[in-house]
Amino acid sequence: MNTSVVIVCAGNSTRMGGINKILMPLGERLVIGVTMQAFEKCESISEIIIVARESDFPAIYEEAKNAGITKLKKCTVGGSTRQESVINGVKCISSDSEMIAIHDGARPLVKPEYIEKTIKDASIFGGATLGVPVKDTIKMVEDGLITDTPPRKFLYITQTPQVFKRKIYFEGIDFALEHGLDFTDDCQLVEAIGSKVYMTTGDYTNIKITTPEDINIAKILLER
Repeated sequence: MNTSVVIVCAGNSTRMGGINKILMPLGERLVIGVTMQAFEKCESISEIIIVARESDFPAIYEEAKNAGITKLKKCTVGGSTRQESVINGVKCISSDSEMIAIHDGARPLVKPEYIEKTIKDASIFGGATLGVPVKDTIKMVEDGLITDTPPRKFLYITQTPQVFKRKIYFEGIDFALEHGLDFTDDCQLVEAIGSKVYMTTGDYTNIKITTPEDINIAKILLER
Protein backbone atom coordinates (compact mmCIF):
# COMPACT_ATOMS: atom_id res chain seq x y z
CA MET A 1 0.00 0.00 0.00
CA ASN A 2 1.61 3.24 -1.19
CA THR A 3 1.75 5.34 1.99
CA SER A 4 3.26 8.75 2.72
CA VAL A 5 4.15 9.47 6.34
CA VAL A 6 4.11 12.97 7.78
CA ILE A 7 6.30 13.10 10.89
CA VAL A 8 5.35 16.08 13.04
CA CYS A 9 8.01 17.66 15.24
CA ALA A 10 7.40 21.40 15.08
CA GLY A 11 6.55 21.90 18.76
CA ASN A 12 8.43 24.25 21.05
CA SER A 13 9.39 21.57 23.63
CA THR A 14 7.99 23.59 26.53
CA ARG A 15 7.71 20.54 28.82
CA MET A 16 11.33 19.62 27.99
CA GLY A 17 12.52 22.94 29.38
CA GLY A 18 13.15 24.27 25.90
CA ILE A 19 15.43 21.37 24.89
CA ASN A 20 14.69 20.19 21.36
CA LYS A 21 13.68 16.59 22.05
CA ILE A 22 13.88 15.35 18.44
CA LEU A 23 17.58 16.27 18.32
CA MET A 24 18.45 14.61 21.63
CA PRO A 25 20.77 11.57 21.52
CA LEU A 26 19.07 8.18 21.73
CA GLY A 27 21.37 5.20 21.47
CA GLU A 28 23.67 5.68 18.46
CA ARG A 29 21.28 8.14 16.80
CA LEU A 30 19.21 11.20 17.54
CA VAL A 31 15.54 10.81 18.45
CA ILE A 32 14.38 11.86 14.96
CA GLY A 33 16.88 9.44 13.40
CA VAL A 34 15.45 6.48 15.32
CA THR A 35 11.94 7.59 14.33
CA MET A 36 12.86 7.82 10.64
CA GLN A 37 14.55 4.41 10.71
CA ALA A 38 11.32 2.75 11.87
CA PHE A 39 9.48 4.03 8.78
CA GLU A 40 12.45 3.47 6.48
CA LYS A 41 12.14 -0.26 7.25
CA CYS A 42 8.45 -0.41 6.24
CA GLU A 43 7.77 -1.67 2.73
CA SER A 44 4.43 0.19 2.62
CA ILE A 45 6.06 3.57 3.30
CA SER A 46 7.03 5.27 0.05
CA GLU A 47 8.17 8.64 1.38
CA ILE A 48 8.82 10.58 4.58
CA ILE A 49 7.82 14.22 5.09
CA ILE A 50 9.05 15.96 8.22
CA VAL A 51 7.36 19.03 9.68
CA ALA A 52 9.76 20.96 11.88
CA ARG A 53 11.20 24.35 12.70
CA GLU A 54 13.21 25.68 9.78
CA SER A 55 16.24 26.11 12.02
CA ASP A 56 16.23 22.32 12.58
CA PHE A 57 16.29 21.40 8.87
CA PRO A 58 20.11 21.14 8.53
CA ALA A 59 20.40 18.86 11.58
CA ILE A 60 17.53 16.67 10.39
CA TYR A 61 18.97 16.27 6.88
CA GLU A 62 22.37 15.47 8.37
CA GLU A 63 20.86 12.90 10.72
CA ALA A 64 18.94 11.32 7.83
CA LYS A 65 22.19 10.93 5.91
CA ASN A 66 24.00 9.44 8.90
CA ALA A 67 21.11 7.07 9.65
CA GLY A 68 20.94 5.75 6.08
CA ILE A 69 17.51 7.20 5.35
CA THR A 70 16.59 7.08 1.65
CA LYS A 71 12.86 7.83 1.86
CA LEU A 72 13.06 11.38 3.26
CA LYS A 73 11.46 13.57 0.59
CA LYS A 74 11.64 16.93 2.30
CA CYS A 75 11.28 18.99 5.46
CA THR A 76 8.65 21.69 5.70
CA VAL A 77 7.84 24.29 8.34
CA GLY A 78 5.09 23.87 10.91
CA GLY A 79 2.12 26.11 11.63
CA SER A 80 0.79 27.78 14.76
CA THR A 81 -1.18 24.63 15.76
CA ARG A 82 -0.60 20.91 15.34
CA GLN A 83 -3.39 20.73 12.77
CA GLU A 84 -1.80 23.49 10.70
CA SER A 85 1.55 21.71 10.90
CA VAL A 86 0.06 18.45 9.69
CA ILE A 87 -1.71 20.20 6.81
CA ASN A 88 1.60 21.79 5.78
CA GLY A 89 3.12 18.33 5.67
CA VAL A 90 0.21 16.76 3.80
CA LYS A 91 0.57 19.42 1.10
CA CYS A 92 3.98 17.92 0.29
CA ILE A 93 2.96 14.31 -0.32
CA SER A 94 3.12 12.75 -3.77
CA SER A 95 0.04 12.77 -5.96
CA ASP A 96 0.03 8.97 -6.24
CA SER A 97 0.00 8.30 -2.48
CA GLU A 98 -2.97 6.10 -1.54
CA MET A 99 -2.64 6.41 2.24
CA ILE A 100 -1.50 9.12 4.65
CA ALA A 101 0.16 8.27 7.96
CA ILE A 102 0.65 10.92 10.66
CA HIS A 103 3.27 10.27 13.34
CA ASP A 104 4.73 12.14 16.29
CA GLY A 105 8.44 12.73 15.76
CA ALA A 106 8.93 12.19 19.50
CA ARG A 107 7.68 8.57 19.30
CA PRO A 108 10.93 6.94 18.17
CA LEU A 109 10.26 3.44 19.51
CA VAL A 110 7.34 2.56 17.25
CA LYS A 111 7.91 -0.85 15.73
CA PRO A 112 7.81 -1.33 11.92
CA GLU A 113 5.50 -4.34 12.25
CA TYR A 114 2.92 -2.22 14.07
CA ILE A 115 3.21 0.52 11.46
CA GLU A 116 2.44 -2.05 8.76
CA LYS A 117 -0.42 -3.46 10.81
CA THR A 118 -1.99 -0.01 11.19
CA ILE A 119 -1.66 0.68 7.46
CA LYS A 120 -3.34 -2.63 6.67
CA ASP A 121 -6.23 -1.92 9.06
CA ALA A 122 -6.66 1.59 7.61
CA SER A 123 -6.84 0.16 4.10
CA ILE A 124 -9.80 -1.96 5.24
CA PHE A 125 -11.65 0.48 7.50
CA GLY A 126 -10.63 3.80 5.96
CA GLY A 127 -8.70 4.87 9.06
CA ALA A 128 -6.76 3.28 11.91
CA THR A 129 -4.62 4.35 14.83
CA LEU A 130 -2.21 2.55 17.08
CA GLY A 131 -3.22 2.38 20.71
CA VAL A 132 -3.16 0.28 23.86
CA PRO A 133 -5.78 -0.51 26.54
CA VAL A 134 -5.52 1.67 29.64
CA LYS A 135 -4.15 -0.10 32.71
CA ASP A 136 -5.51 2.27 35.33
CA THR A 137 -9.01 3.15 36.44
CA ILE A 138 -9.99 6.47 34.85
CA LYS A 139 -12.12 9.07 36.65
CA MET A 140 -14.14 11.92 35.19
CA VAL A 141 -13.60 14.99 37.37
CA GLU A 142 -15.32 18.38 37.47
CA ASP A 143 -14.42 21.11 39.98
CA GLY A 144 -12.23 18.64 41.82
CA LEU A 145 -15.02 16.10 42.32
CA ILE A 146 -15.38 12.71 40.63
CA THR A 147 -18.43 12.67 38.39
CA ASP A 148 -18.09 9.33 36.63
CA THR A 149 -15.97 6.19 36.26
CA PRO A 150 -16.07 4.98 32.65
CA PRO A 151 -15.69 1.20 32.16
CA ARG A 152 -12.01 0.49 31.61
CA LYS A 153 -12.67 -2.14 28.94
CA PHE A 154 -13.77 0.63 26.56
CA LEU A 155 -10.76 2.92 27.13
CA TYR A 156 -7.56 3.03 25.05
CA ILE A 157 -4.50 5.26 25.08
CA THR A 158 -4.17 6.65 21.56
CA GLN A 159 -0.73 6.58 19.98
CA THR A 160 0.62 7.21 16.49
CA PRO A 161 0.90 6.55 13.62
CA GLN A 162 -2.66 7.38 12.68
CA VAL A 163 -3.32 6.25 9.11
CA PHE A 164 -6.09 7.16 6.69
CA LYS A 165 -7.13 6.67 3.11
CA ARG A 166 -6.10 9.77 1.21
CA LYS A 167 -9.61 10.74 0.08
CA ILE A 168 -11.09 10.42 3.58
CA TYR A 169 -8.35 12.45 5.21
CA PHE A 170 -8.64 15.25 2.66
CA GLU A 171 -12.39 15.36 3.25
CA GLY A 172 -11.70 15.71 6.97
CA ILE A 173 -9.30 18.59 6.38
CA ASP A 174 -11.80 20.38 4.13
CA PHE A 175 -14.54 19.97 6.75
CA ALA A 176 -12.33 21.31 9.56
CA LEU A 177 -11.21 24.33 7.55
CA GLU A 178 -14.74 25.10 6.37
CA HIS A 179 -16.12 25.04 9.92
CA GLY A 180 -13.16 26.65 11.67
CA LEU A 181 -12.36 23.53 13.68
CA ASP A 182 -8.92 22.83 15.12
CA PHE A 183 -8.17 19.31 16.35
CA THR A 184 -5.19 18.02 18.35
CA ASP A 185 -5.79 14.46 17.13
CA ASP A 186 -5.99 13.42 13.49
CA CYS A 187 -8.63 10.79 14.15
CA GLN A 188 -10.98 13.62 15.11
CA LEU A 189 -10.71 15.00 11.58
CA VAL A 190 -12.27 11.91 10.05
CA GLU A 191 -14.58 11.27 12.99
CA ALA A 192 -16.02 14.75 12.34
CA ILE A 193 -17.20 13.66 8.89
CA GLY A 194 -18.75 10.46 10.23
CA SER A 195 -15.97 8.11 9.18
CA LYS A 196 -14.95 5.25 11.49
CA VAL A 197 -11.43 4.70 12.77
CA TYR A 198 -10.14 1.26 13.78
CA MET A 199 -8.07 0.90 16.96
CA THR A 200 -5.02 -1.19 16.10
CA THR A 201 -3.56 -2.63 19.29
CA GLY A 202 0.15 -1.95 19.61
CA ASP A 203 2.40 -2.12 22.67
CA TYR A 204 3.32 0.04 25.65
CA THR A 205 6.88 0.76 24.49
CA ASN A 206 5.63 3.23 21.87
CA ILE A 207 6.01 6.11 24.30
CA LYS A 208 6.06 9.80 23.45
CA ILE A 209 9.05 11.74 24.71
CA THR A 210 7.44 14.73 26.41
CA THR A 211 9.29 15.36 29.68
CA PRO A 212 12.99 14.90 30.63
CA GLU A 213 12.43 11.56 32.37
CA ASP A 214 10.89 10.13 29.17
CA ILE A 215 14.23 10.20 27.33
CA ASN A 216 15.80 8.05 30.08
CA ILE A 217 12.93 5.57 29.82
CA ALA A 218 13.31 5.51 26.02
CA LYS A 219 17.03 4.74 26.34
CA ILE A 220 16.30 1.76 28.58
CA LEU A 221 13.59 0.46 26.23
CA LEU A 222 15.86 0.89 23.20
CA GLU A 223 18.68 -1.05 24.88
CA ARG A 224 16.29 -3.91 25.52
